[in-house]
Amino acid sequence: MALNLAELLEAGLDVRADSLHQKLYAQDASVYEHQPLGVAFPRTADELVNLVALANEARIPLVPRAAGTSLAGQATGPGLVVDTGRHMTRILELNREEGWVRVEPGVILDELNRYLSPFDLFFGPDTSTSNRCMIGGMIGNNSCGSHSILYGNTMAHVLELEVVFADGTREVLKDWSDDELLHHSKRQDALGAGLRELLSIEDTHREEIEANYPPRALVRRNTGYPLDDFIWRTPKNLGRFLCGTEGTLAFTVSAKLNLVAKPKHKILVCAQFHDLIESLEATVLAVSHNPAAVELIDRRILEQTKSHLEHQHNRFFVEGDPDAVLVIEFYRDTVAEAEEAAARLIESLQEKGMGYAWPIVRTPDDKRVWELRKAGLGLLMGVPGDTKAVSVVEDTAVPVENLPAYVKEFQRLMEKYETQSVYHAHASVGELHLRPELNLKDLQDVQKFKDIARETALLVKSFRGSLSGEHGDGRVRSPLIREFFGDEVYELHQRVKSAFDPNNILNPGIIVNAHPIDHHFRVEPGSTPPDLEATFFDWSSDLGFMRALEKCNGAGACRKLPEAGGTMCPSYMATLDEKDSTRGRANIFRQVFLNQPASWMTDEDLAEALDLCLSCKACKSECPASVDMARMKAEFSQHRADAGSQGLRSKFFGNYTALSKLGALLPGLSNAGLKFGPARQVMNHVLKIAPERSIPEFGLERASTWLKRRAPAAHKRSVWLFVDPFTEFNDPHLAKEATLCLEALGFRVDLLPIEDDGRTFISKGMLRQAKALTNQNLQTLRPLLEQSPQKKIVGIEPSALLTLRDETPDLADRELKPVAHDLAKRALLFDEFISEIIDAGDFPDLDHMGEKVVFHGHCHQKALSDLSHTIKLLRLSGYDVEVLKTGCCGMAGSFGYEAEHYELSMKIGELTLFPALRQTDASTWIVATGTSCRHQIKDGVSRDSVHPVQLLSRALRLNSSEP
Repeated sequence: MALNLAELLEAGLDVRADSLHQKLYAQDASVYEHQPLGVAFPRTADELVNLVALANEARIPLVPRAAGTSLAGQATGPGLVVDTGRHMTRILELNREEGWVRVEPGVILDELNRYLSPFDLFFGPDTSTSNRCMIGGMIGNNSCGSHSILYGNTMAHVLELEVVFADGTREVLKDWSDDELLHHSKRQDALGAGLRELLSIEDTHREEIEANYPPRALVRRNTGYPLDDFIWRTPKNLGRFLCGTEGTLAFTVSAKLNLVAKPKHKILVCAQFHDLIESLEATVLAVSHNPAAVELIDRRILEQTKSHLEHQHNRFFVEGDPDAVLVIEFYRDTVAEAEEAAARLIESLQEKGMGYAWPIVRTPDDKRVWELRKAGLGLLMGVPGDTKAVSVVEDTAVPVENLPAYVKEFQRLMEKYETQSVYHAHASVGELHLRPELNLKDLQDVQKFKDIARETALLVKSFRGSLSGEHGDGRVRSPLIREFFGDEVYELHQRVKSAFDPNNILNPGIIVNAHPIDHHFRVEPGSTPPDLEATFFDWSSDLGFMRALEKCNGAGACRKLPEAGGTMCPSYMATLDEKDSTRGRANIFRQVFLNQPASWMTDEDLAEALDLCLSCKACKSECPASVDMARMKAEFSQHRADAGSQGLRSKFFGNYTALSKLGALLPGLSNAGLKFGPARQVMNHVLKIAPERSIPEFGLERASTWLKRRAPAAHKRSVWLFVDPFTEFNDPHLAKEATLCLEALGFRVDLLPIEDDGRTFISKGMLRQAKALTNQNLQTLRPLLEQSPQKKIVGIEPSALLTLRDETPDLADRELKPVAHDLAKRALLFDEFISEIIDAGDFPDLDHMGEKVVFHGHCHQKALSDLSHTIKLLRLSGYDVEVLKTGCCGMAGSFGYEAEHYELSMKIGELTLFPALRQTDASTWIVATGTSCRHQIKDGVSRDSVHPVQLLSRALRLNSSEP
């Protein structure tokens, strides 16, 4: 099959057929991978219509894709992937009075609901991927979500659907009278042919459909084409029928959606059980209390939250060691009614002896519970090793009263195949996401995958359930549809497909005429994927570098927009380009590493994908699977340098400490030189530094010099102050302020005898130097740590101090790892140390200064620590603190200084940080813990910002310089 790219380009279409885009769009969030011929990015409805017509004429398959979070493999395939999520993102029309909205397919669910929030309206179906999933994908899969017991599926809310059929026919589908239906069925196009086939099936096969489809009361039924809904529904609405057909019959151009009123009051009961089956029996009882949601979280997921940097804080409601937790939510008109509903449920559970704890969670803490619940799949992918909780039968649904019996039978199936399963999600409507733990690299487990899929399908059929509830059939369930429905009903599906899409160009192989279930896996079963043997970081905690890459399952949490909150992934937020997401980088990395293990370090696609990674570390905490792309980029950069690809600029920034020592010999002269026009022009040219950037100046005295020449305070308690290179050379006043504060709080301050942490080496991929420095530091510190086993280390700069906690243990030689782990446990940010003092009751009562402070947190601090420590410090120092809901500032060390990255750096700043700061009064203190952040703020909004140590010093009324 040849892609006539020239013809498509002549038509003005945005089509990419390069190897980078082929790799980027080869997979979704399933176990499958199929490299396409290219990717199309339609910008308008007319372009989409033109693309479909041209593809139909050339017999080029088209695979519809929005956010690419599909778990069943329906967003991968041959031909062209059509990404409607890049440009077709407009909210077209809102009618508040009638309660509907019209949107394009690329509108993100949470963005839509944010837009609707001021009007107290929202779109009911709420998937766990709501901060990145798109309406087009929800229509394709007939998505439901946690509150489907109340709001049903997407189909129930689609009023009209504007689509383009395989022949290029464009039509708005809505409720049609019998006369309108007859009129359209006479058309000589794909719409007419499809309608004629459906009406014929309704006339002649009603009994077979009713006998083989699940009962109407089952909300979660999405297996095959919804022939049952078509024959039941009056008036007919072909738009409804297309929901759940996975882009195999038409492309969505726009959708008119029904809206519902926002709930007035919410309350959660988090019932906890020692036994899974007991929790399912309790589900049946809970449903009788008219809840808005009943969601299950099982032991396996709860175990994963214990060590996750973000979600360990979201476990606050967990008591003891439950085997299962039911998150039961009530929506009511008043607080009293909500409280009463929760109390009645708890009383009923206690009367039946169901559960052992029933904590109530109210707003705003309920958001943290839902964040943990939504992270389930990603958390499971973070389990080290090749055995994963795979998506194969994760979407089955049975009538809720049958759920306990069904799960008992499924557990017997797991015993038969000598494996375990994860059980979680939508218990209220009889759908649990069942994920058997299998190793799809192993041929025996692949056979188990196939056998479990088939036997589960038959089990679901025996319970009158649905093989798919909301994730669609895709590649994983389509091969089972014939046996599930029987030959006669399956042939009806084939007739429908042939009528609407006679050339089989729309998502071929999905629902009908499927490939075998084990075709196109990401890794060839039975093969032994290569691994990187000689690494600079220790990847053993992930059981190898390759397995660290494979933790990314494609769920796309890195594709959220800045309005969704959080930091990951700042470059994607600015460019909206798949290659700039953590998922895109991981997919490129994995494919390149698999296919060319001997030359992966020189691959240009991989270099391009990693180029805009700011190494912000947000992925390590915000990605549910904790994919640490910053560390992977550093490993790649060192290997690429060893292959002969490291520039002068990287060496310049990497050797920041050594070069700063030279500059600090004559700081006044160095500062003058940096401001001297011709000298700066030469530096800009040679090192490719953005001329718009201000260059940090050297302090007139190094911090360590000041500390060494003054007598330490005579206090019994002592700490080491780690003076990082940025504080040492550029911000020595911060070391002075920190010392005076610590002394005022009763501590002697000793200088930690190391000059550098290796941060700049790591950020530029100079891991050989970072590793050597790390081992040297650990050798120096070992006797000191042994002599003072309780003494803490306090640092000022987050990126530097947190290097000691994060990378140092994995750069250390084996014999020095115990020292590295000891160092990591003792290394605290200044803010964290002060927080400990406050918690111990050693912090003085300070006058309320009443001054306004806005606080922007450093990326590494958000990822590896907690902003709460800084907030506590500032508030108890007497300041009125507002925490800015900002992501990355965009500077990211040297990234923002590099000429080719300057524009993106400033664009990232404009996403959230700069607009928030422009709204602050000139008298408001701006607090930023990171030196990069403070310089970005200065360049971006021409405002000075301070470190929290300066405001604490001010509140303690020390004789230090005014910040």
